Amino acid sequence: MKTVISLPKDVFEKAERLAIKAGKSRSQLYSEALREYVARHSPDEVTEALDRIIEEHGQPEERFVTVASAKTLALVEW
Repeated sequence: MKTVISLPKDVFEKAERLAIKAGKSRSQLYSEALREYVARHSPDEVTEALDRIIEEHGQPEERFVTVASAKTLALVEW
């Protein structure tokens, strides 16, 4: 979808340099930047995505906590 926006000159120039350095088109750079911005400001969507991942794969920290607890307990004098 095409759209027209106005940017401050300094922001435009920095974005141009970044796009060239990253080997991306201006459209690609702006699209990625806006996608990231929207994701950061949509915490409900992030929470829902994390919930779906946990439902599919389980709690990733369960294994970590189990292993870390065992190692810690092994170091404690009883």
